[in-house]
Amino acid sequence: MKSYWIVTKGHEAVLELRDVPEPKPKRDEVVVRVHASALNRGELFVGGAVHGGPEKLGGSECSGVIHALGEGVTGWKVGERVMGRARGTWAPYAVMEAAQVLPMPSRLTWEQAAAIPSSFLTSYEAIVRLGRLEKGEWLLVLGASSGVGVGAIQIAQVLGAHSIGTSGSAQKLEKLKSIGLDVGICTRAPDFSAKVREATGGKGANVALNLVGASVFPEILRSLAYQGRVAIVGYVDGKFSAEIDLNAVHVNRFDIFGVSNTKLPAEQRSLATRGFERDILPALVDGRVTPLVDRVFGFDELPAAKHHMESDAMAGKIVVNVAA
Repeated sequence: MKSYWIVTKGHEAVLELRDVPEPKPKRDEVVVRVHASALNRGELFVGGAVHGGPEKLGGSECSGVIHALGEGVTGWKVGERVMGRARGTWAPYAVMEAAQVLPMPSRLTWEQAAAIPSSFLTSYEAIVRLGRLEKGEWLLVLGASSGVGVGAIQIAQVLGAHSIGTSGSAQKLEKLKSIGLDVGICTRAPDFSAKVREATGGKGANVALNLVGASVFPEILRSLAYQGRVAIVGYVDGKFSAEIDLNAVHVNRFDIFGVSNTKLPAEQRSLATRGFERDILPALVDGRVTPLVDRVFGFDELPAAKHHMESDAMAGKIVVNVAA
């Protein structure tokens, strides 16, 4: 079968289409016949925690149909429509840990379902499991138009929390307001703390989701409420180091943490998936939440999809229709 690989060449991640054998499931795994997959900036960002080594199978989430079951897999059967985080999803068939399999809501298209697993699960772990966002609290999303940013806004809405998002595009912010963003701040600069405090009645944000990187980190601390929590998820600015006001962290009892699956044990990944299934999936089933798909590309157009992502023109997820 044909499979796209991500290969590091210098400071760039490039895509290579290769012939590979159809995967076979090991114990506690399933093979999924992929209908649609999506792009995630993190796995294409050279030097980041997600990207990994000099080459790897491309694609980390998909929607599709269970094609084969590995030994020990229970609760699923061949032919079921599913979605989930997986490896090598830019291919007709991909391997998924059984613990990562989620039932695909029947109301969604393959493309919409493919936009869920990686972004929504990352958002869920950042703002719910670790960030402890509660009803009535304020969420600040830096880089709100990304897939993870959109997922966070929609999850906050399910929880009954309020959201503030930053973006360099006023047009993107208007689009995000249509799916639940409460306050949009049009900026790419670290100059948003005053507007955050104004929106929150002077208190600041309870949880901040940093998808931008170190360039905005000091300003995030200035935007936080007492006992605020900061989730570090991405570095689209390419900056990994920032000064920290330790006194502010100390006095205000801030909680700062990273969200990455690079070293996360399988059982911890499973806890996040099952928590998402319990807390958020019902909203995707009953229609309270619909994933925001920016654009759909064909399988042979995946390099063009990567270029579209790098142009920073999207709001939501870029999806690839693999089965068409």
